Amino acid sequence: MTAATRPPTGADEGRPTPALAEDQAAPSPAGDTGSAETRRSARSGVAGLLGAATSGLFGFVLAVVITRGYGTAGAGAFFAAIGVVTVATAICTLGAETGLMWALPRRSAGVRGDAARVLPVALIPPLLTGLLVAGAGVLAADALAPRLLRGSGASGDALLTVTFAAVPVVVAMTLLLAALRCVRPIRAYVGVQFLLLPIARPVLVGAAALAGGGLLAGMTGWLVPAALALLACLTLVAGPLGLGRGATLRPRRADWSTFWRFALPRAASAAIDAGSMWVGVLLTSVLAGPADAGVFGAVGRYVLAGQLAMQGLRVAVSPQLSRLLGRGERAAAAAVHRQLTTWGLVLSWPVYLLLAVFALAFLQLFGPEFTAGVPAMTVLALAMLVNTGVGNVQSLLLMGGRSGLHLVATVAGLTVTVSLGLWLIPRHGATGAAVAWAAGIATENLTAAAFARSVVREPLFDAAMVRAAVATIAGVGLAAGVGVLVGGRGLPGLALALAVLVAGCVGMLTLPRVRAGIRGTMRQIRGGDNAAAAAEPTSASTRGR
Repeated sequence: MTAATRPPTGADEGRPTPALAEDQAAPSPAGDTGSAETRRSARSGVAGLLGAATSGLFGFVLAVVITRGYGTAGAGAFFAAIGVVTVATAICTLGAETGLMWALPRRSAGVRGDAARVLPVALIPPLLTGLLVAGAGVLAADALAPRLLRGSGASGDALLTVTFAAVPVVVAMTLLLAALRCVRPIRAYVGVQFLLLPIARPVLVGAAALAGGGLLAGMTGWLVPAALALLACLTLVAGPLGLGRGATLRPRRADWSTFWRFALPRAASAAIDAGSMWVGVLLTSVLAGPADAGVFGAVGRYVLAGQLAMQGLRVAVSPQLSRLLGRGERAAAAAVHRQLTTWGLVLSWPVYLLLAVFALAFLQLFGPEFTAGVPAMTVLALAMLVNTGVGNVQSLLLMGGRSGLHLVATVAGLTVTVSLGLWLIPRHGATGAAVAWAAGIATENLTAAAFARSVVREPLFDAAMVRAAVATIAGVGLAAGVGVLVGGRGLPGLALALAVLVAGCVGMLTLPRVRAGIRGTMRQIRGGDNAAAAAEPTSASTRGR
């Protein structure tokens, strides 16, 4: 039996672990487990997708506000400041956010439960680390600003000081968001992570830019929503965990060893994951200048926005995967993975294919000076087809307790990214940074996919995924071809391609098989009485186990 199938040390053995949120109900009988789990993942996955779509829209609005409001050099400094707080936060959390996602679904909530005592274990070391990093960063801001925030002008010192000072707040917010996802239904997490943060940031940053407040005011506008999200998470987490109503917060010695034995290997990989793009921004700022960093940062915003579908699916089902793998139900976990990978592929690949073909059109929305990033956009969009094509294999590794293997995959990707970046960025600027990051993306994801297959020991890909991939490439390729031939690669061509795609989707709704598949998925989402029967013909990957 692998580590993925063992309950955490210190848990009360011999009793079932109750779910912490309403979308993590008790399992179905053995013969119906696959259908029940794919049904549950469908419901939470849709909620995650809707939230991710909203977050992606406002993330794009934020990128437009930054690029239009501050130009290439100013945007480069702004993106570099975001990179500093993102990388510093990822380092300071020490992997505890993933540790909470892994540990809480395996414990019981409420006043008499053992979930609350994980909070001091998960929060104290990261918060102390965040305070130390913040203090060191504030003291060193004068020396670091000329190198990290080139293009920020005289405000660079103050900008970096505010950025570092906010690190403990962002660390606490990140950890409590992870707890929130486990102890409340997913709509609570969506409300904070995918609505409050992404909507408030462009509003406040835009207000600062319109008022002529400069980079410091803009960055403050970007940071304030984190404090609001922290307060919201504190309020929402307290009730389910029984905080203030008698729940014990005193951890046992075994709680510390169990939690950090999992989380510490994740500490390094979490920093790499969160900082993968921002490492490129900072390297580009240092090696090629703020203008190239601004272009690369703008390109990266599109690339990350396209990944939000996978992110929404990942946060929706990670607690579910932890619960399944913790009970040794690898077949059900693999079925959930296959279903959501197919969804993610169908939703993400059209975005990345259009970004690759119409990079010029998308970058024109930021301003003419950003069109130099067209080659970088094309390279990264194609690399992200690999990222989304393998699905959330990282979640399978992490929720299965194999954070060490995940660390190996992320270190391999980072090594490729940094090595190629040091070689390519000085000569090729943003394009060199994109090639380096693309190679790192492919390396990390293919390595993680191989590890996940060996750990789960169940098929992670099936014929349905291949059919979905072929159909997506064919449909988007046809629409993009029409757009390029008639309107070119600029905005007219993009508009025509989108019109063809919409017409094609409407036409597919007339097909009986497509309508039947949609009805089956809706029954899954609603969890009706016939959902299990509906799940069988539309999810062949759950049969024969």
